[in-house]
Amino acid sequence: MNDFGYLVVPLVIIIALIAMSIRVLREYERGVVFFLGRFQSVKGPGLIIVIPGIQQMVRIDLRIITLDVPSQDVISQDNVTVRVNAVLYFRVVDSAKSVIQVEDYYAATSQLAQTTLRSVLGKHDLDEMLSERDKLNNDIQEILDSQTDAWGIKVTNVEIKHVDLDDSMIRAIARQAEAERERRAKVIHAEGELQAAEKLVQAAQQMEAAPSSLQLRYMQTMADMSTNGNANTIFFPLPLELTKVFENLAAKFRAENPENPLNAAAAAAGMGTKKGASDVTGDTAGGPAAATGDEGEAGARGTNRGPAPDDPANP
Repeated sequence: MNDFGYLVVPLVIIIALIAMSIRVLREYERGVVFFLGRFQSVKGPGLIIVIPGIQQMVRIDLRIITLDVPSQDVISQDNVTVRVNAVLYFRVVDSAKSVIQVEDYYAATSQLAQTTLRSVLGKHDLDEMLSERDKLNNDIQEILDSQTDAWGIKVTNVEIKHVDLDDSMIRAIARQAEAERERRAKVIHAEGELQAAEKLVQAAQQMEAAPSSLQLRYMQTMADMSTNGNANTIFFPLPLELTKVFENLAAKFRAENPENPLNAAAAAAGMGTKKGASDVTGDTAGGPAAATGDEGEAGARGTNRGPAPDDPANP
């Protein structure tokens, strides 16, 4: 019995040491093992043995970690104060570096994300923050990924969640949007007027080639107005060809009766026009042109006085 008692104590100690040495790592975990303070290896997943007192192990999770970046006060390039928060996705790709190169990779990545968020957004205007979030996300991700690569960290994605503005700035943006919509409405209206004018010119050219189309359009307008029950307008259709007939008759009458008073008035008007032109020429060149203008005035005064008293033609 005494011999068996001496064997039980060492056996219990050995079993306890084995139990303390056994470690089980899951599929997404790795163990960074140090032997007497020096880096030895990275083990896992599965069952591993770590000798107590001689070896130490640090568990590292390889899954993607979601980091909520707190709201940061940012002053944009156009001097607008906003509060911005974001979410960061990263994971450990090198377990040894994440333990050896940085004390706490989670806290270090969080602080680096906050400072990078402020520095990157401070280089852009407010309009870019609101409209170009994808570009800003990529810029922040590239900066964080390049700086955390030495820690064995891979930044997979960065997303800006909220951009909080003051009430005064929200009202200013609303006024700006309203002015922009009014500008677009005016431009669209002007473009519509231009297109309508171009179509009217094309229609006028086609009607000029086919005069009967104008008469058809006139009749179509009459039909459209007649369909209105409240219309009280009476139409007297006048063929457009009739005006040309009157013009031809008037021209023929003037040609057959050159001494007609109407023709004389037209001739006098023509003489007055010539007189004005001769006056201008006389003032410019001098001499004969001025004399011609005086003779024209004398002739006009003689015409206004009428025939002489001893004229045989005057009864």
